[in-house]
Amino acid sequence: MNRTPLKRFTILKMALAGSETMDEDGHGETFILRAAKIAAVVALYWFVSITMVFLNNYLLDNRDLDAPLFVTFYQCVVTVGLCWLMQMLSKLCPGLIDFPSFKFDVKTSREVLPLSVVFIGMITFNNLCLKYVGVAFYTVGRSLSTVFNVLLSYVILKQTTSFQALLCCGIILGGFWLGVDQEGIAGSLSWSGVFFGVLASACVSLNAIYTKKVMPAVDGNIWKLSYYNNINACVLFLPLILVFGELGRLASFSHLTDLGFWGMMTLGGVFGFAIGYVTGLQIKYTSPLTHNVSGTAKACAQTVIAVVYNSSSKSLLWWTSNLLVLGGSSAYTWVKSLEMKKTPHRDPQDSAKEKLIQREKGNLGV
Repeated sequence: MNRTPLKRFTILKMALAGSETMDEDGHGETFILRAAKIAAVVALYWFVSITMVFLNNYLLDNRDLDAPLFVTFYQCVVTVGLCWLMQMLSKLCPGLIDFPSFKFDVKTSREVLPLSVVFIGMITFNNLCLKYVGVAFYTVGRSLSTVFNVLLSYVILKQTTSFQALLCCGIILGGFWLGVDQEGIAGSLSWSGVFFGVLASACVSLNAIYTKKVMPAVDGNIWKLSYYNNINACVLFLPLILVFGELGRLASFSHLTDLGFWGMMTLGGVFGFAIGYVTGLQIKYTSPLTHNVSGTAKACAQTVIAVVYNSSSKSLLWWTSNLLVLGGSSAYTWVKSLEMKKTPHRDPQDSAKEKLIQREKGNLGV
């Protein structure tokens, strides 16, 4: 029996491709191509997420315009507009753009409303935290989402948590208090920022709990839920803007007709929309666990960039607080992933809820 000798190029091609991605004709996705795609997706997520956080900080730190509610409202308007645009483009270019098609329904909007109230609190308190603490302390200031998730799951859902997961929460709490202490010693602590960060963390956890209840109303579609959330938010923000007197501040704002200002505002909304897409893309090409690890590494890089950009000098204990928060969060994710693998049967809605939670965290730059 004669055997055709394999060329060196063919052998290398087979080795790099792997048995699962190459067929007999040599077609398929190679290992290098897949690795390049994953690297590109992760890099895109890092770029969009970090840019969005710094851009929001720039918009919210505008001393000439103290209107954080309006900034958040406008970003919600941009998100709704982009959802409409993506629906139109998906119909015109179905092979190029994949976006679900849905029409506004008052009944669905009403069913999503309780979650939308929590959603408004989440994005508003998050932006207020970013406004008062800045990017460098943002990771620590907004670090209690995991702790609140465990606490509220027990209080509301009566779900217990393993000792290993509780230990991870203890590490996060320790990092949070150490960070607050070090900010106080450095003289840069904003108690308002810390307060809003804690409220934002609580709202993130409530958002996760309410999401499971609302998911059936939107047929388990993440983009549909985001669409209704932002439409409801646009309506609910209007009376809040009036009550807190931001309309008067807008009227007296000197750059209200400046195209550069509106360009930056729109860009912030575009990045807010894009983070939801790239977060889902990263989960798709990797996994929820890898996405959390990538998010933790991104938060670390984001903190370093902020410190270097502001030419700040931070103590060893300040950096230790960040490492404790990031390490505890990563450890919690790893512990929960191991516990999930031990559970043989899972509710499909739970998987949808987890993916949405990852996207919402991405929307907050976490």
